[in-house]
Amino acid sequence: MPTGPEKARPKTFQEIASRGGVYPPEAYEFVNRGLAYTVSKLQGGGEEEDRARHVTGQQLCQGLREYAWQQWGMMATAVLRRWNITCTFDFGRIVYELVDCGILRTTEGDSVEDFRRVYDFESALESEYRIESKA
Repeated sequence: MPTGPEKARPKTFQEIASRGGVYPPEAYEFVNRGLAYTVSKLQGGGEEEDRARHVTGQQLCQGLREYAWQQWGMMATAVLRRWNITCTFDFGRIVYELVDCGILRTTEGDSVEDFRRVYDFESALESEYRIESKA
């Protein structure tokens, strides 16, 4: 039984966003789905869930860039900007809010600083975008 006042942890992205953050629910959902995409791309769908799901902040930023390209193509920057995501550090802030809420976990060596300046946001999402052909 709790002995003092405890804050209830939000369980949905809507609840997380409504706590007064700067990101809408869609931003949290995007990062969460982008994490699954990144893990799948880097590690496949192996059985060792906990250990296999860990990726670095830099790997996640790269995966989120690719995932954004898949979702919105050249509009990726505009969509993310609408959600107040303008740099890779924003991805880190979202990840660590999800960690604070118990949705994601980190390892001992992880830090929100791992997300700082991973790439120049605008050029990485716009000028580096390539349309893949199925040739």
